[in-house]
Amino acid sequence: MAMEEVVMAFSNEDVFEAVRRIPKGNVATYGQIARLVRGGCGPRQVGWALAALGRHGSERPVPWHRVVNAKGMSSLGAEQLERLVAEGVVIDERGRIDLRRFGWDEFEAAEGSWR
Repeated sequence: MAMEEVVMAFSNEDVFEAVRRIPKGNVATYGQIARLVRGGCGPRQVGWALAALGRHGSERPVPWHRVVNAKGMSSLGAEQLERLVAEGVVIDERGRIDLRRFGWDEFEAAEGSWR
């Protein structure tokens, strides 16, 4: 049985562009970003693209700290939380962010053409 090659129809820069749309003081989940990017992009691919920033960077700044997991928690630790608090995001005693209060409405953002 021949193995099919999977072709991704998105690039890391597509992920970065979606993340750049998250307003200051808001957060989005990896899954939200994946839905915006489409083209075979899933939450893990969003994480991989953001991890690549540390190795390869990007021409324009990417607010990577605004992407959190589906529970509203940091997957990256103290630096991410510090950056979010500096933007006015409240983190509760369990380390969670209220996604109803601080979550970004990606559907509103999707109305504009960005890709």
